[in-house]
Amino acid sequence: MARVMIIGGDLPVDLTARLQVEHEVGYGTHADLRTGRHAGIASAEAMILIGQPAIDDEVLAKAPRLTVIALRAVGYDKVDLEACARRGVTVCNTPGVLSRAVADLTVMLVLGAVRNLRGAIDHVSDGWSRGAAKPALGADLRGKTIGLVGMGGIAREVAHSCAEGFGMQIAYTSRSGPVEDIDYPGPGWLPLTELLASSDIVSLHLPHTPDTDRLIGQAELSAMRPGSFLVNTSRGALVDESALVDALAQGQLAGAALDVLAQEPPDPNHPLLHLDNVLITPHIGSATAETRRSMAELAVQNVLQVLAGQTPATPVGPAPPTSTGAPDPTPTSTQRGPR
Repeated sequence: MARVMIIGGDLPVDLTARLQVEHEVGYGTHADLRTGRHAGIASAEAMILIGQPAIDDEVLAKAPRLTVIALRAVGYDKVDLEACARRGVTVCNTPGVLSRAVADLTVMLVLGAVRNLRGAIDHVSDGWSRGAAKPALGADLRGKTIGLVGMGGIAREVAHSCAEGFGMQIAYTSRSGPVEDIDYPGPGWLPLTELLASSDIVSLHLPHTPDTDRLIGQAELSAMRPGSFLVNTSRGALVDESALVDALAQGQLAGAALDVLAQEPPDPNHPLLHLDNVLITPHIGSATAETRRSMAELAVQNVLQVLAGQTPATPVGPAPPTSTGAPDPTPTSTQRGPR
């Protein structure tokens, strides 16, 4: 029987019970990982992380028996994979199962930005006075070009919804070049600079890595079509937020719609919170009951597989040798994504 620590939240009762059939389950907070004051951390062989605390050598040293970290998330940019590998800790995430939910939110933010939802909400909040100026007109989506930076599972869903549902033109860029099975009206694959210059809406769909840190900075924002919009449902650190504030304040961009910021929660005085052409949601891309359930199921599956000596369904770090010779017969897709 191994100790499984659930960190930063809870799981559905039936999934916790599934763990308890063979293992002992405990609970801790993100702060417990850093302080080491919780006795369960030191004896934990598995952790399920809800939220995204930083995992580094300091944290791992406080959990010497740890063999697996299961993230209830896709993004693993706050996990030191090299440190985990050195200590023989397998890291797993939950890709694939949240692509549709994040894509839905992305399309919602595209609509919200282009239709000036922020202005409409502010108008109602101010009393909807007959004498007050109406919010600025929005625009139709049909015929507009959306430029997708990255073409993973979430971006594919966004492309399908925008092309099939709204009659939009699709442009995209990816490090691997053109993708054979992407065939929608529009420019298709473009280098980043050309995509920025030719898109009415630019939507980011990349993980945060050293190579993508502040990928969208002053030069890239200046290259965007005047009056265009930036949408980000991936990672806040993909964008130089100071440069974005300047581009919005100076009118280079018509607006931005963001589900992620570099610091979450942000400082209450963060200028992006106070611009009237910015629509912000609090990192809710995967926040549907059905999707969070699927993410929790996959996290539990990964933990049980590693503790049984099997290869987990969706590892992003080193996996232990397979003792039974067979992982779960129906593993979830190992497609990685930014979320």
